[in-house]
Parts: sequence; structure tokens; C-alpha cells
Amino acid sequence: MNLTRREAVTGACALPLAAAVPQDAPAAVARVAPDRFDDLMWENDRVAYRIYGAALEAKEPPSGSGIDVWAKRVRRPFMDRQLASGRYHEDQGEGLDFYDVGRSRGAGGLGVWYDNKLWTSRNYRNPRIAESGGDVARFSVDYAPWPVDVIRNVSETRSIELRTGSSFMNLTSRIRSNTPDPLIIGLGICKQRNAQGSGRVVKGPGLLTFHEPDDPAHGALSLTIIAPTALAIGHAEDAENHLLLIQITPDQPFTYQVGSAWNRGLDFQSAEAWDTYVSGRR
Repeated sequence: MNLTRREAVTGACALPLAAAVPQDAPAAVARVAPDRFDDLMWENDRVAYRIYGAALEAKEPPSGSGIDVWAKRVRRPFMDRQLASGRYHEDQGEGLDFYDVGRSRGAGGLGVWYDNKLWTSRNYRNPRIAESGGDVARFSVDYAPWPVDVIRNVSETRSIELRTGSSFMNLTSRIRSNTPDPLIIGLGICKQRNAQGSGRVVKGPGLLTFHEPDDPAHGALSLTIIAPTALAIGHAEDAENHLLLIQITPDQPFTYQVGSAWNRGLDFQSAEAWDTYVSGRR
């Protein structure tokens, strides 16, 4: 959503992610940002993400339920300072938001794969932050019912957990349906293309990695989804996303992992280094 990614910050300043946490201390934090259209933002000492809320959906329809990833090169929380500066799309030394989610799944969002099409929800509802400011950030959100063609309606409750010291977060989803038949879920990563090319995709059983093409202005992200091999049934793509497909039973929770790295950050300066790290998690 190009307009969203260039919106000016509203309000006088950003609220603190976790007021009790010293500014320079590593921590896993999460908060809803009423100063930025109710974005839900979370980060640890390695990675940073956000999803979009109802306020943005009302201001800028249609927005979507993809996951935005921010590039980060400091161990302390930085998203609030970056947001409050009014220039969070610029690298001011700590990182920046240069990722373009659009209507895609971004970094690990999902949809129902049916008839070679991905059917997706709108923005999140009902945030519930359980832990923030220590070694783990943990929260849950809901996604209101959405149609899958004309054959069924589904809804989702999703819980996310991010621990300090990890470049991966755990996402646990429960998808409800008005029919009991199994669902094929597409776990997606946004396609990115620039003058340097269209990036590189790595696939495996229950694995999808996308290495973005490098950009001279801000570098590149590497993004990975890992799902249980018992659920994995293959891969697909549409105009916006590379997809890892899994088959699930409605109302039965499933957990998958999403990880990211920035080649100008502190931990993984090359796609090869990220691939080595990911292979060690399998």
C-alpha cells in the first residue's frame, strides 16, 4: 500500500512501546499505535514488524492484512523513535521501513487458496497484548469473516510470539469455517522486483525463502516461512506472492514460523549467511 507507507505521522508523538524498559536495553515489545492509525507494532533485538488496524482501513480503503517488516540494526527497541521522527521511511542510523506490503501477504501473512486464487481478510480487530517489555512479546488478534468465493466463509484468530535473541517469530492460527471441509492455506511472501531483478526463491518441504533483489538505496531483506512438514502440500504463486501451501482442518490451531534478516543489519550480511542459519533450524 504505497500511500500508507508514505503517510505522515499523526499526533504529537508516539507512545512508548514499553515504558518500564530502559531505552537502550534489548527487549521484546508490542503495542497498538493510535498515533499511526492503530498499527500493531512489535520487535525484539533483531527484527521488527507491524500489521494494520481498522483505523487505517477506514482512512485508506482498501488496506490489507499483510505483515509489514522493518529493517533494524540496533538491539534496543527503535520503532517508536523512528515513527515519531516523521521520517520512518528514511534510515537515520537504527533502521527504517522500506518494505512495500501493498495488498500482498507481506512477510508471512496468509489466505485461503481456492481455485488458484488467494482469498484474504481485511485488517486486524480486537488486539490483546499478553506480554511486552521482557524476553517475550506475545499478543493475539482477530480477523473478521471473509468469503472464499461463494462456497464458504472463514474467520481467523491469530497469536504471535516473538522472543529476544531470535530472528523468527511463532504464529499460531485458528481458522473457523461455516463448512467442515479441509482448507488449503497459502502462507505468503510478497514478490519484490527492481532494476536489480526479481530476487531468488528457495523452496523445500514446509519451507519458503525469498531473497529480495538488492537495492543501492537501502539493501535487501531475506524472508523465510517454516511450516510443519506434516501439513505442507507444496508451493504456488499469484501476481503478488510466493506461497507455501498447507492443508488444515477448520478450528484446529496450527503454528508456523516467520523470520527475516536485513543485509545491512547486525546479524546476516548476505543471503548465503541467512540460508545457512535457516538450514540449521530444520
